[in-house]
Amino acid sequence: MLMDLFYQTLPPSITRKRRVHFHAFMIDAHKRIHATKLLMGHSGGDPIGPVARDLAKEAYVLCFDEFQVTDIADAMILRRLLEGLMDHGVVCVITSNRHPDELYKNGIQRSSFIPAIELLKSRFEVTDLDSGTDYRRIPRALSHVYYHPLTPENKAEIDKIFNSLTCPTPTAALQDPVIENRPITTWGRTLRVPLSTSKVARFSFEEICGRPLSAADYLEVTKQFSTLFITDVPKMGMDRKDMARRFITFIDACYESKARFLYRQKYPYTRSFRMIRRAQERASQITCGV
Repeated sequence: MLMDLFYQTLPPSITRKRRVHFHAFMIDAHKRIHATKLLMGHSGGDPIGPVARDLAKEAYVLCFDEFQVTDIADAMILRRLLEGLMDHGVVCVITSNRHPDELYKNGIQRSSFIPAIELLKSRFEVTDLDSGTDYRRIPRALSHVYYHPLTPENKAEIDKIFNSLTCPTPTAALQDPVIENRPITTWGRTLRVPLSTSKVARFSFEEICGRPLSAADYLEVTKQFSTLFITDVPKMGMDRKDMARRFITFIDACYESKARFLYRQKYPYTRSFRMIRRAQERASQITCGV
């Protein structure tokens, strides 16, 4: 919200501006780098300079929301990319849940990412916005989007909501029927959606977080479907931390796309793996009743 307010209140004279979720920005950057490498051919060269120049031509105020680094491919190019943008006069405004020192913590070859951290600390003004109040924990009216435990009654309730959204009338069911294994193409590969209409999709937790999917996959899913159901979310311990990270990335994608999100879990979130608490608290901000 704070990033949106900043972006919307920029002076009218600033026309070359861009507000983008960090995952979406890095996906775009990697695509541009790949295309630039193809243009350079066998002669080679560093493609990041030309990419930074082109990005700077498009926007000289660049707003990144949800800045985080979990991918080694992002980590290895980030310093040069940010440096190139600033050398071309781009003003970067960034929000993150982590201090620069905590970015890519315990990541593969993190020592190679340290220069990016030093760049953020030396050329950016780092501001802590912790007011002492976590507004996500303030009690609010129940929105009926989170169901536990995995009882037949809760399953029936989720099924009822899904059916009411996908088959509100016989005519609607004929015009936009529920399809099994709908294909979605992302980055040249196909992702299958177990149950979906053109606007509503349903996955089990294993189907959406148990497979090696990335932020690009989740952004594509949330772009295509405005309402998402996730069932059978388990309790996550250290043996499932990869799934927990994917779930957090998925929630962030829902938040960015303003997608409605309903889910059914085995345990209350207070007993779940602590890594997932932020994701579930974020879900309370983006879900709405139906």
